Amino acid sequence: MKLLLASRNKDKIKEIRSVLKDIDIELITADEIESLPEVIEDGSTLEENAIKKAQICARFSGILTVADDTGLFVEALEGKPGIYAARYAGESCTYADNRNKMLAELKGIKNRNAEFRTVVALASPDKVICTAAGAVKGTITTKESGKNGFGYDPIFLVEKTGKTFAEMTDSKKNLISHRSQAFLNLKTCLINFLEN
Repeated sequence: MKLLLASRNKDKIKEIRSVLKDIDIELITADEIESLPEVIEDGSTLEENAIKKAQICARFSGILTVADDTGLFVEALEGKPGIYAARYAGESCTYADNRNKMLAELKGIKNRNAEFRTVVALASPDKVICTAAGAVKGTITTKESGKNGFGYDPIFLVEKTGKTFAEMTDSKKNLISHRSQAFLNLKTCLINFLEN
């Protein structure tokens, strides 16, 4: 049985593979499906975007597909960047561009509470099978710290750990991250679907 991970983000794929490694399934990525369309994430919620991506890629490929969408919600920025976290600093921005913009916008602000949220959708070519979610609370630091991870990891201090995601090993991050939680929550649904 094959499972398509509807992503080309190598950092994200690595994290997802580690969470699903004990399931007897062949994981393939978006780069391995010729002409797989780029899905425009124009939904108003993480769930809408994850479902749309999973459905379109499952129909195109004919393969069971899992897709996720992640957002970063910062209290002092009225929930921004939210679902636009990946392109917060513009369409072709880098991870560093996004972090720099956020640090600049929060300069001098005391309330730095934030939450990472991920929603995952599992779809076959003919239907959406299930969705699952994960979330991690934390605060935005005043400067970058740590060399691991990607995206906002160097400026996201995880609640009750005293560390940013970028200061954690991959295995530690994968135990507690929002994406890992979402995929762990999806696992039961995925296993049940494979067994039936």
